[in-house]
This record gives sequence, C-alpha cells and structure tokens, in this order.
Amino acid sequence: MRATSSTLDNNRIKLVVEVDDVEMNEALDAAAASLAQQVNVKGFRKGKVPKQVLVANIGGLAVLRAEAIRESLPDFYARAISETMVDPIGQPDVTITAGEDEGILVFEADVEIRPEVELSGYESLRVTIPSPVVGDDEIEAQINRFLETDAVLENVDRPIITGDLVNMDIRAEQPGSEAEPLEMSDFMYTVGSGSIAPEVDELILGLRTGEELVVTAAAGIGQSVVYTMQLKQVKERILPELTDEWVEENTEWPTVNEMRDAVLTQMSKMKVVEAQMSQRDAMLVALGDLVGDEKVPAVLVDAEANDRMHDLGHRLAQQQMNLEQFLQATGQTPDQVLAAVREDAQRAVKIDLALRALVKAEGLGASESEIEDELVKTAEAMSLTADTLRENLYKTGRVVAFESEVAKIKANKWLSENVTFVDHLGIVIDRELLREDQSTEIDE
Repeated sequence: MRATSSTLDNNRIKLVVEVDDVEMNEALDAAAASLAQQVNVKGFRKGKVPKQVLVANIGGLAVLRAEAIRESLPDFYARAISETMVDPIGQPDVTITAGEDEGILVFEADVEIRPEVELSGYESLRVTIPSPVVGDDEIEAQINRFLETDAVLENVDRPIITGDLVNMDIRAEQPGSEAEPLEMSDFMYTVGSGSIAPEVDELILGLRTGEELVVTAAAGIGQSVVYTMQLKQVKERILPELTDEWVEENTEWPTVNEMRDAVLTQMSKMKVVEAQMSQRDAMLVALGDLVGDEKVPAVLVDAEANDRMHDLGHRLAQQQMNLEQFLQATGQTPDQVLAAVREDAQRAVKIDLALRALVKAEGLGASESEIEDELVKTAEAMSLTADTLRENLYKTGRVVAFESEVAKIKANKWLSENVTFVDHLGIVIDRELLREDQSTEIDE
C-alpha cells in the first residue's frame, strides 16, 4: 500500500491511497471466504465452496471484487491513516478513482482532522483548590463535635440562631396535587442542617417560639412544596467545658493537648488528600478554559457526548434502571440531561486540545522509548503481547492516538509541576504540601 496526504481548506486533508495487486488479492480471498459461509451452492457445504464455483454462482468476478472493496475499504483507510500519521476526527468522504473493476485500486479520502490550537497564558496559570492547611476554626469545630455528644439542651427565649434545635409541628403540601398533605408533630429540627429545605435555614433565623413560618421550596422541575411550621420550642446546646478530665473520661486521649494534636493530624491528612484529589481536575479545567469555544469542532463534541450517553446508559443498566426512571429520580428532563452531558463533553474536548497544544508548545512529544514503555505496559494490562498491540494499533489507524496519549501524560506532569496552586483566598499553596507521599508522612 502507498498512501500520501495533502492539506485542504477548513482543517481538512486528502488522502490518496493505492492498493497493490498483492493486497487486493488478499482482500478477494477474504471476501470469497466470507461469501462462502453465506451462499448455498448445491453439492457443497457452507464454507467449502471452491472459489471458481463461488464466483460463478454470485454473478462473476466483478461482484466478488465489489464485495472485496466494500469489506476491505475501512481497513485500507485505517492503515493509510497509520502510514501518513494523520489524526482524523470525522467520517471520511471516500471516492474510488481507479481499479474498481481491475488493476491497482486507488481511492481518495477527504476528512476533517483534529485542529491545533495555540495557548496563551498557560505559563502563569493560577489554579484554585481546597487548602491543605487546617485552620484553627476547623479544629475547634471538630472538637465541638466531640463535646456535642455530652451537650445539655436548655430552653431559650430569644431569636433563633444556627445550631439551635427547634421543636415544631410541620405540614408539607404540594400545590395542585391530589396527594394528602404530610403532617408531623413535635418534629425536632436542627437549624442549619438543611434537612427540610435550604430556604428554611435562612428564613427561620431571628424568629421566636410561638411564631409561624411558611416556606415555598422547589421540588423538581416545575414543582414546589409549601412547608408550614409552627415553632413550639427552641433549645440551645450547652457544651461541657473542655478539660483534661472531660477528655480522659469521654475520648481515647488523656489530655486536651493530645486531643488537639490528634485532631490536627487526622484533619491534616484529610485536607491534603482532598487537595490532591482536586488538584488534577482543577488544573485541567483551568487549562481547558484557555481554549475558546469557537476552536472546538462540533464533531468532537458530538462524539464525546455520544460516548458519555452510552456510558450513562450502561451504568443505569448495571443499577437496573432505565433513562425514564433516572429522569424521575433526578427531576430532570431529557433536554436537561443532554445539555449537561454536552457541557461536560465540550469541557473534555477543550482539555484534550489544550493538552495537545501544551505538548507542542513545551516540546513534550513522546520519545520512541517512552512510547515503547507505555506500549508494553498497556499490552500487559490487556493480556496481549506488545507486538500484537502494535499491530492492532496500526491496522485500526490508532497509532497517532496512542502516541498522543503518551505525550499527554507528560503534559499532565508538566502542568502539575508548573502551575501555581492557590486557596479560595488566593494564597499560594506550598507545593511540598501536595506531594503524593505527604499524607503518609503526616501519619508518621
């Protein structure tokens, strides 16, 4: 096979592919073997029909050649992609220009390729992630949770504040619904818990015992629930005094200082892990945001969205749910689900384009040894030999895609080492705190 590529307008290329007689004869033999399994010829079992007899029974060599071209053209095209190292992103427009009846087969394929974008600002990228540093207020809040297990509830006659327990009679009804209202007496509600509706925690503040609160809250698409609450009693949690005696009697630690140290150690580990987990996604989203929406080909977004919808369907099937049940459970419409999926797909494509641009800008292309190492690891994970995987990549036109994935691994590493991470206040985070072994060192 001989394949060449030339550049066209609008981010498209044209492949010209020549298939020699040897490869065409192999395609003819493969087509004959396939047809022999399908055609009934008197006196012969399926699959045992001689080629000459088969050709005579299907209408001649021209029919066999047409079938061979139809079956083999996708394989010829995929191998041509590997030969020319182009990166198509859509379905090709294929035209046979010679050899349809005899001789060397020649065809042209006009196809859109992945665009190359230029990044501006990636060198000074600042990425916001959760701080890995534990604040004093966080330590106090955690210690208070221990104290709350031994708290005393006292009635208070003052405006309600966050953390109070309110004894109430509550009625919930859905306007326009024939369903009976739900009523509960002496319901104990912790202000700030959000267990009724977020609006309740905001509107109940400042009210007092004996008052009534009516709140209308959203409940799914185009629906609402009206909560009517009679506030009967307000209680405040009175925490015990934090002393060494209380700590020794109620916790696993002997003193307040040792309790604080243990809480700090455990929370530090959790905060570091949280920061590490958000680090990669946050920096990739920030990098992808450097790519304008107008640079993103619709065909890539469509393909990514289709893959994500397929994955969603597969996950729902594993949970023995269908899409209709999922929509009912989440209160979404099909259009809303599709819009969310397309938004995620758009973001994923922008990240992919940005990483490829970073590879080019910083010279992070994968070397032959790096590609070979990744090929061996991938083959082992798939229980294949490296040679088998290499051949599969070539035959399916995925050589460029595989090499790009190896390069993007390097781009991810470069990004994690060069972006500036900051907390929600804009304070730069010490990169040493984000090392993968940091949470282990905290334990030690």
